[in-house]
Amino acid sequence: MKKKHFVWSRLYMAIVLFMMYLPIFYLIFYSFSSGKNMSRFRHFTWAHYVTLFHDDRLLAIFIETIMLALLSSLVATLIGTFGAIAIDQAKSKKFKGILLALNNILMVSPDVIIGASFLIFFTALGISLGFGSVLLSHIAFSIPVVVLMVLPRLKEMDRSLIDAAQDLGANQFDVFSKILLPVITPGILSGFFMAFTYSLDDFAVTFFVTGNGFSTLSVEIYSRARQGIDLEINALSALMFVFVLALVFVYYLIEKRRRFKKAPKRG
Repeated sequence: MKKKHFVWSRLYMAIVLFMMYLPIFYLIFYSFSSGKNMSRFRHFTWAHYVTLFHDDRLLAIFIETIMLALLSSLVATLIGTFGAIAIDQAKSKKFKGILLALNNILMVSPDVIIGASFLIFFTALGISLGFGSVLLSHIAFSIPVVVLMVLPRLKEMDRSLIDAAQDLGANQFDVFSKILLPVITPGILSGFFMAFTYSLDDFAVTFFVTGNGFSTLSVEIYSRARQGIDLEINALSALMFVFVLALVFVYYLIEKRRRFKKAPKRG
């Protein structure tokens, strides 16, 4: 009975993964077509990738999008990590619940509402829309993700380690750097990669707060798609998919190395 259940569960997962990845591979498949659209695959060609690498505007937007995602995820990881520590160390359960509720507002609110709220906020303060407004918005909606990634690590930590270190004369910096930080590092890395991917593919919030002088890949692809499907976008989507896969692979290697060091050595 267990074996039959195991087979059905694997079959279900295979179907789900197939349905999720089919549209992605469909786009990648037609990026190698010599045609002008996705109605019919003609001959294999690299022409759309060559066109992509000669599109200075799209390459500039790609670099700006990566820089935006890196900068926003770094700042959000820093703020989110200390925010998670502050929430975890709150003595009052009621106050801790309020902080968690406030943290989760951006997680459960629709992106359209968040984007419109940021637009009204920046307009009221007289902040011009562009790279700065998009950066602040991405930092804001990425912080709750980091907090939710770091908090479980803090809850799993043995509190007696901190008490023992303080009894032995360790100061706050030593406790943070030598005890707390190594424990929550996996959560920090998970939060960073999640914040990076959130920033990389965000469209709704960015669409509201971006200006005429700045654009991200998601907004640019949307603008071009309204004028007609261009297989150059398929080529870009394929490269982005490979880029994200590389990030996941790097994270996997980091986690594998960390677990290997943590595992007890035999002999």
